[in-house]
Amino acid sequence: MTGPDPAAPGDATAPDGTAPGEHPAKESSAEETEEHDQPQDAWAARRDLVDHSPRTMKVGSHAAFGGGYVAGDQHGVSGGRVTGDVVMGSKTVHHWTFPGLSTAASASGEIPPSTLTRLAATFVTADDAFGDLVERLRRERVLVLSGARFTGRRTAALMLLHRLGAAPVVALDRATTPGSLAEAFTARDDTPDGTTDRTGAARGYVLCDLETRRGSALRETHLLGAADRLAEQNAYAVITVGPTAVLEDDVFPFAWRPPATEDVLAAHLRVRAGEDAVPRLLGLPAVKEFLDHGHQLREVAAFAQLLGRYAAGGATEQEVASFSLASLENQVREWFEEDENTVHLRDKAFLIALAAFDDGPYALTAELGDRLYDFLQQTQNRSLAADIPVFGTHIGKRLQLGRARLSEGEEHTEWGPVTQTKAAFHDERASLVLLREVWTGHPSARPALIQWLRRLADDGRPLVRTRAASTVAVLARTDLPSAMALVIEPWARSNGFRHRLVAVNSLTLAHHIGTPNVPRILDTWSAAEDRRLRWVAVRAYALIGPERPAQALAALRAAARELYRHAGDPDDFDAETAGELAEAVVLLLLSPASTEVLDDLRTHLDDDRAVHDLAVGGFVSACGRTQDDERHGVPLVLDWYARAAADENRAADGIAHLWREALGDPHHTTSALAAMRAWVLAADRSTTVEWALAALLPRLVTTPTEHQRLSHLLRTMPGEDGNPPPEVAARLLGALPPR
Repeated sequence: MTGPDPAAPGDATAPDGTAPGEHPAKESSAEETEEHDQPQDAWAARRDLVDHSPRTMKVGSHAAFGGGYVAGDQHGVSGGRVTGDVVMGSKTVHHWTFPGLSTAASASGEIPPSTLTRLAATFVTADDAFGDLVERLRRERVLVLSGARFTGRRTAALMLLHRLGAAPVVALDRATTPGSLAEAFTARDDTPDGTTDRTGAARGYVLCDLETRRGSALRETHLLGAADRLAEQNAYAVITVGPTAVLEDDVFPFAWRPPATEDVLAAHLRVRAGEDAVPRLLGLPAVKEFLDHGHQLREVAAFAQLLGRYAAGGATEQEVASFSLASLENQVREWFEEDENTVHLRDKAFLIALAAFDDGPYALTAELGDRLYDFLQQTQNRSLAADIPVFGTHIGKRLQLGRARLSEGEEHTEWGPVTQTKAAFHDERASLVLLREVWTGHPSARPALIQWLRRLADDGRPLVRTRAASTVAVLARTDLPSAMALVIEPWARSNGFRHRLVAVNSLTLAHHIGTPNVPRILDTWSAAEDRRLRWVAVRAYALIGPERPAQALAALRAAARELYRHAGDPDDFDAETAGELAEAVVLLLLSPASTEVLDDLRTHLDDDRAVHDLAVGGFVSACGRTQDDERHGVPLVLDWYARAAADENRAADGIAHLWREALGDPHHTTSALAAMRAWVLAADRSTTVEWALAALLPRLVTTPTEHQRLSHLLRTMPGEDGNPPPEVAARLLGALPPR
């Protein structure tokens, strides 16, 4: 593929076509990439954009994105989810403390009794098994709880000891190893003279996040030895481990399930605001929204603290409303500000990929996350190759880190829907917040991110290219000048169709999520000398046009006039741009703004040759589109006509008028007759289509020439694949008025 224009800002390329510092693609050669880089028609490109755009930018069905009238919600591009300034604007800087839910201390020490009393007052469980767990601890002396971070497992461990009356409780150093467990439970009892002093012995021990690894697994022998030492002291211990801890098969941990966030919040509110205030506080819209976003229990506790102040008049409604987003922003900031020992660079790359491919196939997200890791490693230390383990990556650990989930769902492909295992953030706002944080908070990551996005734009999978566009849309909403200069404009100036199409989708989705000035960019590009910029502008007009049809059609007419003005020699006519203009009209005609578009086309039909060809050519192309793009599906324009005629809508007159213009124009007669022939064949398979066409045909005959043209078509047209003429043709011939 030929690279972008060398003069394009921020898009210098190496002789092999790669970006500065980028490895040449290993997957395919440049010749293979160029061979597969063919222009995709606007209708199919719009379908891919609708199918693969992320859930934060979804606008519903194909029809909702300007594609059809047979089924689907009728909303424009701006009619779906709009993220708004609440997510995409300036970052909300709040720092909250999370009382009672911190991780284990780095050294041994006694838990204050007041802490245990406070935790007991708000402690709830997910089920009734906690009582049985207390009895199990009483019998076995030592218990292992397995669970993810921030699920309340430490609090549960402390409450198990509290229920047994094991006090005081000592928190052991998390550096304790499985092999040294027994020694850890005797260290406090040995006096300098070697005797045992039981009067001050701790009767409860808690060890959070026991470190295990291959070669140092937790075994039953470790627990049996610990239980013997604990029995000597009449003491008890609870050990917490993560879901990926290395345990021998003879160790049976209890899988801790966190309680419902609403139950935890209610328990905290009873303590902080009183029983009577709980229903009112839980009924607040901001509280319901908070509970819908899957927050961690540490955040629930902090939110309860804020709500307690709000109930007492010490906090504002705005503080309550902004807490959920502020908590999410703090979490994202925590991921990317922590060092490599806490969150590895590869995991950070996965989080960015998950933001780009949220609710997409997990395998694809992991694959492309590793590719981003390679680019980030080049930025961080070019002399050190990215170390990507082929096997051993724990899916659960990755999803736990990203507060994400796996689910089975359908993914659209060009061959139809297929079932995929998908990964998605619990909080759908996370992808937008994360991408904003990386782009604006960590600019050193930009070169690697840009290289990665360029690679995605070259990918042969429509889903990958669409998500590259949606990612850039978020970056543009955050920092439009940088996104334009570094990514979108180089793509728009590229000779590669894929690059330009990704630029189209980036601008379309950026406009959809509220990025300012996108129409102004398109207005400028539609009149540019660079043919590639004009191509991008026309494609984008077709997608954002339904919300501003008059402006979009005015720009398309101006582009058509400019095209004809510079036509000169017919051999130099830019047929590609002319075709794109017609396809833009198709998408606008079959959009929710169809009636306005039809009126506008009819009003300006006779302005000049360029505008006439634009309107008629686009209309004839639209007549070739069918429901769900099925070969024998219901023609969308004919279905539109049938409904408009039944409702006595003016659109019926407009459709008939444009049909007469198309059939009577020597430049379009051939293509118009081909479209009508397809409608007749569709009528041969559907009584509904036949009745609609029989109602339309009489309105297409106002002169003897028009009668002769249509009657000749119906009398002479062959059937499909060389078959005899369809029987419906004779019946439709009878629908024509007398000559």
